[in-house]
Amino acid sequence: MKRQRRVFTTNFKNEAASLVLDQGYSIQEACRSLDVGRSALGRWVDQVKSERGGFTPTAKAMTDDKRRIQELEAQVRRLEQEKRILKKATALLMSDEFNRTD
Repeated sequence: MKRQRRVFTTNFKNEAASLVLDQGYSIQEACRSLDVGRSALGRWVDQVKSERGGFTPTAKAMTDDKRRIQELEAQVRRLEQEKRILKKATALLMSDEFNRTD
């Protein structure tokens, strides 16, 4: 019978990585106590290490600071897109107004 793939919350992943990084557990000990795979926990630990080191991941961030940075970056992208659209609309309206006054 095929084992169903489990989904873990970001908070769980962060806490699991914290066992290794902050509480001195080995990856193997943490895997046994949490019943998660070694490769998954290893990825989480690597990601949290890199986030703590200042790297903002392209995937969903696990630390609160990096999550907030990702949210703000997404907001900046949306605002920049809206600004470009408004500039184009303004230019279009101005050109229509200019053409009407001729």
